[in-house]
Amino acid sequence: MKYKISRLQIIASGFLIIILTGTLLLMTPIASHSRVSFTQAFFTATSASCVTGLVVVDSAVTWTLFGQVVILIMIQVGGLGFMTIATIFYGILRRKVGLREREVIVDGLNASHVGGIMGMTRLVLAGSFTLELTGALLLSIRFVPLLGFWKGLWYSLFHAVSAYCNAGFDLMGTVSGEYSSLMMFAGDWLVNAVVIGLVIIGGIGFFVWDDVLKKHFRFRRYALHTKIVVFVTAMLIIVPGLTFFFMERSGAPLGQRVLEALFDAVTPRTAGFNTSDTAALSQGGKLLTIMLMFVGGSPGSTAGGVKTTTVAVLILYAYTQMRHLRSTHVFGRRLPDGTLEKATTVFFVNLILALMGTLIICSIQPLALTDVLFETFSAIGTVGMSTGITRDLLPLSRYVIIFLMFCGRVGSVSFALALFEKRANPAVTYPPEDVTIG
Repeated sequence: MKYKISRLQIIASGFLIIILTGTLLLMTPIASHSRVSFTQAFFTATSASCVTGLVVVDSAVTWTLFGQVVILIMIQVGGLGFMTIATIFYGILRRKVGLREREVIVDGLNASHVGGIMGMTRLVLAGSFTLELTGALLLSIRFVPLLGFWKGLWYSLFHAVSAYCNAGFDLMGTVSGEYSSLMMFAGDWLVNAVVIGLVIIGGIGFFVWDDVLKKHFRFRRYALHTKIVVFVTAMLIIVPGLTFFFMERSGAPLGQRVLEALFDAVTPRTAGFNTSDTAALSQGGKLLTIMLMFVGGSPGSTAGGVKTTTVAVLILYAYTQMRHLRSTHVFGRRLPDGTLEKATTVFFVNLILALMGTLIICSIQPLALTDVLFETFSAIGTVGMSTGITRDLLPLSRYVIIFLMFCGRVGSVSFALALFEKRANPAVTYPPEDVTIG
């Protein structure tokens, strides 16, 4: 019997090929200023392709311009999806995108149906490149005077793409110190506004774009998915932003404190940049950041995490059960059967993977539990924030993080399905029996 590779397996294999290709390119002599090990190159390639941002070496200090270009390409391909990028080459070669390729694009973008997928793909590509270039031009207002014309333009483009793709890679190591991210711009309204804007737009989801544009920004006419995403995203910015403002007192001027609080609320979902010292966060601040990293962005976006809609569905179903209602309603619509099962699966598979990763790393080396939890939830959520222990991890611990980053980008449930979906269903259906819950 001839084996046919599934769409999910194509996606998982595609990301793996990108990672391995990037690893080989980063190991070439022209990619780095000094020799890097396979684990360092593999970790960096995985982090870039999975748009995570965790690093074991400083990107600006270690990698040459060639190496930085390789990283940027992996970020772009990983953020938009390799099949989405592949449509550009289909157009150049004047090849028609077949049904099989369209189905892979649908799964890669987490779309609901094939119809209209090419129109959405064109919107995603055109919109993404336009937003990235606009962000780069705005950032160049700060970076060009600081770094010179050509270097300033390169830094502007790199950080705009990294922000839009929710990757969190930065090149500030040679400017403000290694692993400093965007801390030197903590009080800069322009840089903060551009980065925050790109992160939110990239992480809100391509379907939301499409729906908002078609409905001319009229909230009442939006699809239920769009309404939930917009509402939850707003709540996850406003509430954590206020919490960080009153919880983390840095002693900075009021304007900078406002920016830092807003940035701290946005970047865990799932950008990875930081304008304040992550390691210096209070225990409450670290816990809130972990929660935000676990939620992540929205479906069909450049962001990771369990997604805003997953958390919304779980909360709505819990509310329904507590009120003893027959069905779950929101914004005048009823959630269909099966939605809770999907949300529960995604939530708990990611939670179990993060906790198992924490347990393994803690058993390998004596690190603080809070720091390891921060690291593993950052990896599974493809966030890239760290309290500073990434470069202190032993090789085996790094491979645990690599596995979590890969699962987080491909989708932990999708990754499991890619491995096991060809297994036959059992021939026997067993009789049901009640189990006491709660």
